Amino acid sequence: MLINKRMNRTELKEVAGVSFNVVAELGKGESVSLDSLYRICKALNCDIGDIMEFTDDETEERV
Repeated sequence: MLINKRMNRTELKEVAGVSFNVVAELGKGESVSLDSLYRICKALNCDIGDIMEFTDDETEERV
């Protein structure tokens, strides 16, 4: 998405008003607050489904 918008992570961080840690966590698939996701979506003019997806955590042991 950043490539399509001709934007780098630093520019996204500044435009969205989030920390670099938030951008890095999102890139690694880690937890990010809904507020941060909202800000990123506003900055990129996109829907939340364009920047994330829900997956089943297979690392959890099931009893």
